[in-house]
Amino acid sequence: MIVIGNAKQTQNHSSANSGDGVLSNERYSSSSYQDQMDDALNTTLTNDKATLIQVWKPKSYGSVKGQIPQQERLTYTWKEIDVFGEAPSDGKSRESLCTRIRNCCTRQRKDFNPRKHLLKNVTGVARSGELLAVMGSSGAGKTTLLNALAFRSPPGVKISPNAVRALNGVPVNAEQLRARCAYVQQDDLFIPSLTTREHLLFQALLRMGRDVPSSVKQHRVQEVLQELSLVKCADTIIGAPGRIKGLSGGERKRLAFASETLTDPHLLLCDEPTSGLDSFMAHSVLQVLKGMAMKGKTIILTIHQPSSELYCLFDKILLVAEGRVAFLGSPYQSAEFFSQLGIPCPPNYNPADFYVQMLAIAPAKEAECRDMIKKICDSFAVSPIAREVLETASVAGKGMDEPYMLQPMEGVGSTGYRSSWWTQFYCILWRSWLSVLKDPMLVKVRLLQTAMVATLIGSIYFGQVLDQDGVMNINGSLFLFLTNMTFQNVFAVINVFSAELPVFLREKRSRLYRVDTYFLGKTIAELPLFIAVPFVFTSITYPMIGLRAGATHYFITLFIVTLVANVSTSFGYLISCASSSISMALSVGPPVVIPFLIFGGFFLNSASVPAYFKYLSYLSWFRYANEALLINQWSTVMDGEIACTRANVTCPRSGEIILETFNFRVEDFALDIACLFALIVLFRLGALLCLWLRSRSKDSRIVSGQAGLAVAAIHSRPRCDEYQVRPSWRLIPATSSDAHG
Repeated sequence: MIVIGNAKQTQNHSSANSGDGVLSNERYSSSSYQDQMDDALNTTLTNDKATLIQVWKPKSYGSVKGQIPQQERLTYTWKEIDVFGEAPSDGKSRESLCTRIRNCCTRQRKDFNPRKHLLKNVTGVARSGELLAVMGSSGAGKTTLLNALAFRSPPGVKISPNAVRALNGVPVNAEQLRARCAYVQQDDLFIPSLTTREHLLFQALLRMGRDVPSSVKQHRVQEVLQELSLVKCADTIIGAPGRIKGLSGGERKRLAFASETLTDPHLLLCDEPTSGLDSFMAHSVLQVLKGMAMKGKTIILTIHQPSSELYCLFDKILLVAEGRVAFLGSPYQSAEFFSQLGIPCPPNYNPADFYVQMLAIAPAKEAECRDMIKKICDSFAVSPIAREVLETASVAGKGMDEPYMLQPMEGVGSTGYRSSWWTQFYCILWRSWLSVLKDPMLVKVRLLQTAMVATLIGSIYFGQVLDQDGVMNINGSLFLFLTNMTFQNVFAVINVFSAELPVFLREKRSRLYRVDTYFLGKTIAELPLFIAVPFVFTSITYPMIGLRAGATHYFITLFIVTLVANVSTSFGYLISCASSSISMALSVGPPVVIPFLIFGGFFLNSASVPAYFKYLSYLSWFRYANEALLINQWSTVMDGEIACTRANVTCPRSGEIILETFNFRVEDFALDIACLFALIVLFRLGALLCLWLRSRSKDSRIVSGQAGLAVAAIHSRPRCDEYQVRPSWRLIPATSSDAHG
């Protein structure tokens, strides 16, 4: 983590450590800091016109149970946060298709018209060692504010360019803040089939630095399990509420915290961490956050209506009403503030309930309630507490003629990912393979289903002989091979990426891995299953039907059926990546497959395809696979081998005549195999492109720029790098050479 400390403190700290070059291991050692700092947890903000240059030195790894050193603590300030809800103008619905495609493929943000003023000139501060709770009624703007502070505003929301968000007085943009904080969202998204330990190990491998040894990562996972009381459920699957039995609500919430605290971030943002929990679980979750704050972390959370027991845990509260700040200070100051307004909290009454009720809009008293909210917000805006907060937050806006610079971290690639490409690929492959093995629908049931269908088809077409009836039956059974492999595999994977899309988007937004590593890992993990299914199917049906004898013909048939299974799987991936939901994917799949089925040569002769559908038929894997299977079956059948048992009946006397009937040529066998391979590559590249566009469009909307801030750091730096090295700081005047060096 890049820690922005007080200039004078960091200068002294650097000079103190420069003599022997040895750093203490307070932060990660098992020994705790002495409790010598009670209320002195806040880092002084620097307003010197200087550049902070980071000097990296090796550090050890271990527990984070000790206090955070004073010079490494973070104070987060924000000023003039105005957020607008936006909607496209009337003319957008009639824009051309080319314009829509261009907007989809570029990072340029669309022009929107303001719809609603969601947050109005919000200014605040969150100091280290404090637990700041953002409270207010539903629709007051709590989550909107937290998303704005985390640079994760959803599509259709625009933040004013004058907004300033700073760490210890140094303005930061989206990538720089994301590298220094953790954001625990309200919805817990996990892979249900993983255990708690497996999930944390996956997160540790990708979140912690690429130079951190594997043993250290495993040790860190064990420490987090102990610190968040997850040891007893370490080997329990996470599960999915209502579908798969697994962790309880409180354990899932603590697991979400554990995922974000693996790299020990000093700034933690939580969106309603007690939502859906009972009072006991909510208190245990808040105690975890309180313990983190007491170590020197900066904690900001939103909470709807806490109990009086939870209210006592808050160091500061931020009351939001109608998008404005109604109060920001300690609970004791809030009681004094509302008493001065003539609306004191009644004795033996939960202050949180009282404040929320006072700042809520009653259905039958909207005008009266809005007047009361305006009175409270206006009174706080001119209060001494608000002036102090504004003065603290204004430090970030001073001295910008000589800009601050956040030195990029070492040990991270230019793309900003915390782990290498191969590490990302290995982790995705490992997690996906575990999901395949633990999901009975993907292994046991599918293999059993394949065996049952193969036995049924083999029984229907059992013991075919080479006569005029047998030729027709064999051709039908071979085409049934293709239809069964297609529909079975398309619908088996059509929900793979759609179901995991929320998890993928969240992890991709956190820069855990690239899109290509995720796609390759997911698809390769399922590859053995799509080789085993064709093998089981072909091995049962081939001898039962009595197809062309010989090991060579059998293995060629098995090879072609395996190719068809993987082509249809690739097409299923394409539909899954292009669809926004499982229901849409299931609705789109069958209508799209039917045209390719018609062009297979069984229902419509290849020579009879209309000219305007000729190019579409080139994408039909049924066409290439049917031709290859028939060539393998009939190319070696000579004249006279087919018995013509009835007179006045058209009877093909050789395999060559059968192929001519379908307009198939033996010379095209190699081309058919090559086209099947080409379709596998084409469909998978299309699926990868759709997945990349989906993740890119989401990121481009979510990450909003911070205009007007002269920040010299270019590359994003992930927060896990604090695990690689422990920084010390020295104060150096900003020069042109420093800015470019």
